[in-house]
Amino acid sequence: MFKKIKKRDGKIVNFNPDKIADAIAKAGLETEEFKSDRAKALADKVLRRAEETIKTRTPSVEQIQDIVEEVLMESSFKRTAREYIRFRQERSRVREAKSDLMNIYRTISHADASEDSDVKRSNANVDGNSAMGKMLQFGAEGSKVFAKTLLLRPEIAAAHDNGDIHIHDLDFYATGTLTCCQSDPFVLFENGGFNTGHGHLRTPNSIGSYGALAAILLQANQNEQHGGQSIPNFDYAMAPGVNKSFRKALKRNLAKYNKFSGKKIDLEVKDDICYGDDDKLKRAKWPKEVIEASNEDVERETLQAMEGFVHNLNTMHSRAGAQVPFTSINFGTDITPAGRLVSKYLLEATENGLGKGETPIFPISIFKVKEGINYNPEDPNYDLFKKSMEVSAKRLFPNFCFIDAPYNLKYYKKGDYRTEIATMGCRTRVFASVFPESDGIVTGRGNLSFTTINLVRIGIRHGICLGERKEADWDGFYKELDEKMDLVKDELLDRFEFQANQHVRNFPFLMGQGNWFGSEKLGWNDTLRDVIKHGTLSIGFIGLAETLVAMTGKHHGEDADARELGLDIITHMREKCDEYCKKYKLNFSLLATPAEGIAGRFTKIDRKEFGVIKGVTDREFYTNSFHVPVYYPISAFDKIEIEAPYHNLCNAGHITYIELDGDPSQNIAAFEAVIRKMHDCGIGYGSVNHPVDRDPVCGFSGVITGDRCPHCGRLEGDLPFEKVKNCAKGAE
Repeated sequence: MFKKIKKRDGKIVNFNPDKIADAIAKAGLETEEFKSDRAKALADKVLRRAEETIKTRTPSVEQIQDIVEEVLMESSFKRTAREYIRFRQERSRVREAKSDLMNIYRTISHADASEDSDVKRSNANVDGNSAMGKMLQFGAEGSKVFAKTLLLRPEIAAAHDNGDIHIHDLDFYATGTLTCCQSDPFVLFENGGFNTGHGHLRTPNSIGSYGALAAILLQANQNEQHGGQSIPNFDYAMAPGVNKSFRKALKRNLAKYNKFSGKKIDLEVKDDICYGDDDKLKRAKWPKEVIEASNEDVERETLQAMEGFVHNLNTMHSRAGAQVPFTSINFGTDITPAGRLVSKYLLEATENGLGKGETPIFPISIFKVKEGINYNPEDPNYDLFKKSMEVSAKRLFPNFCFIDAPYNLKYYKKGDYRTEIATMGCRTRVFASVFPESDGIVTGRGNLSFTTINLVRIGIRHGICLGERKEADWDGFYKELDEKMDLVKDELLDRFEFQANQHVRNFPFLMGQGNWFGSEKLGWNDTLRDVIKHGTLSIGFIGLAETLVAMTGKHHGEDADARELGLDIITHMREKCDEYCKKYKLNFSLLATPAEGIAGRFTKIDRKEFGVIKGVTDREFYTNSFHVPVYYPISAFDKIEIEAPYHNLCNAGHITYIELDGDPSQNIAAFEAVIRKMHDCGIGYGSVNHPVDRDPVCGFSGVITGDRCPHCGRLEGDLPFEKVKNCAKGAE
């Protein structure tokens, strides 16, 4: 009989044969094939065989367990044998996960964020070197291991780990959070205010308070979600604050007028008096100088409010202090004087930049373009459209969302901001719905979760790039694509069930304050199934260009046939999503996944498995979603025409961006031509990327070529020029 046994960590401990019987008994109890007496007999057989076959005096745990498997497989208790093997594999997986986690923790603790570490740079919005950033990463990585080990089906966890798919925000899986929400401030501001969980905030009564509370709203909501936060109707929502401030200014200036003129004008200002309402102001017969002074007051206050809003969103913290809120705001279509004033000064605040002239990264601002509202010279907000392009040419933002794209226009109802398409983060959209009450409504809805398929890997396996076949195996390609889509569909449904069984009390702001669509009807202890069904479950894809190269040798930017094949692939994926909608009565949708982080991860895994393949795995990143590769020389108009059809197919989110060299602020006509081309081709969401450099000494912001500032003449020297790179633009 053995006296000692060697554990997996190398430690030598006393050998206890009873543990063998206990393990067999547990397996037998699980399958109900036998009881403890039979387990003892089987354990004795294991011990006899161990003594006969193991020559060393100190066997390892693995050697003993191998013999347990043999004895059980030779017996008539096949189900118990399989259960024991499954249990052993599960324990092994847990141990390996723990070991991997310790290595990850070591990286977080010791590596610098600038080093080549996927862990340290997995979220561009988190400072991986700060104490709170490290703390957030420790929690995130531990949560991922927990989810993969205990919550995900083994085949889904394996598909994520081996690079077939990527489950986004896996670290938040166990929390049951949703991805994002398009918040309507009207819901929270005009019904008595809202509670952040730490105190109640009254209905705001000035544009300054409206701007401050809008920032707090976004911050509070991000603390209960794992994705970006959006206000789809920013100009509409802030306009009441302008009018309230205007009425206050009127009362204040009327009182001053009475004091210095000796007159006794009635100081009552009714609630229907609004900024810029010339007819009512004329009928009131107030002195012209009072109205002009009040206009100046509210205009100054609105600019300050918009500057405060932008500054707040670039400095206030969320999620344990490790991030600033990832935010986006949509504006440009409110034609009332108050709404126009908000848009005007939001653009001016963006153009002015932060305290030292820095380009603000948040909020991601999106100008909503609509014929009859702001697109044509005769439209009431045309001046704002022109200004938006001037600001974007200088500051990267705003981006442009096109209501007139046919798949957006069909929902549009003039004057109803809820039906104006809006976006979240860098591209996510939630619009159509299988439920009539939320179909074509943007407010109060968001994405629930999304998972991306490594499209390139399927292309490598079935294409010509490995030299194993002369023609692409399209039947095999679509067969595997369907298998991966079904796998992702199952994962999204599993995650939906987990989310649906959370309670309102788990999300006291998002659900408890009625921010999510329909949540105002729920009680504190109600589950979320009846309301989160209005969100979307999104299946994403990456690297269409590399997929086409792997299959045919050319991508859609360089070959007309490849262009048709690319549309066939993405059309097939969209049709599968539509089938899932009908079958499961949930809003499955197709996402043009951005490339940040995930594209590099997929490429690294595929290069290790398949080697360096020209045009496929020979770069550090796969191309963003359906985009023509950024390295491929192509005109802006051709790129727009090629990518436009994909916007209609990718109903969970899409973007087309154009790279412009030089300083586009010096050629606004060219900038405008690009935006109008997007509009005319049916692009849903577009932006223009261009260099934005800054001299931190003189504050110059623009294009700096070479090592000398064109404004002050300073040589770069020890204090380098700042090169702004905007991750929200969907970098390759």
